[in-house]
Amino acid sequence: MKPQDIGKAYDKITDLWEREGFNRSNGIEQHKRALKFVKNKGKALDVGCGSTGRFIDLFQSEGFAVEGVDISEKMLNLAKKRHPAVLFHHQDICDWVIPAKYDFISAWDSIWHIPLQQQAIVFQKLVSCLNKDGVLIFSFGGTDEQGDHKDSSMGPEVYYSTLGVNGFINLLVNLGCVCRHLEYDQYPELHTYLIIQKA
Repeated sequence: MKPQDIGKAYDKITDLWEREGFNRSNGIEQHKRALKFVKNKGKALDVGCGSTGRFIDLFQSEGFAVEGVDISEKMLNLAKKRHPAVLFHHQDICDWVIPAKYDFISAWDSIWHIPLQQQAIVFQKLVSCLNKDGVLIFSFGGTDEQGDHKDSSMGPEVYYSTLGVNGFINLLVNLGCVCRHLEYDQYPELHTYLIIQKA
């Protein structure tokens, strides 16, 4: 699946994040852990920001100037209504020429949707857009090996890929980053997140 297909799939299911029972605390504690490593609170980027704005609220409360990027037009339209003063980008992270440097980047439950062959390229891009001592948090499928699959549990079929735990760690260490935290936060599910800092 191409990222544009993922965007169209998410356009169909935006209501899942708008329902009264949506857990707005999902990922918040993990982000608070990552924010403890931040030395400079300049700009923050939410990759695959979606519609809820919960991370944007957190980053703004910490004093960051925040931007968001997403491939789903409908998700972004809802995000803009919640945060009209925030700069949002309707872009495919695989192709987007990122216009700035950031002290904090979040990619929570988002870039696991990009094609497997694009994973390393996108991470190189994200790391290159971090300022020195900048922090990146992202979630991924915590498998031992790299791989990809499709799933339709949310309705439309969507694609997932992962470099695997060692794949991500080796890549990011080679890109000059330090691993600050790795956790299977929904064990025994393979939902995993990693906090890295640019050396």
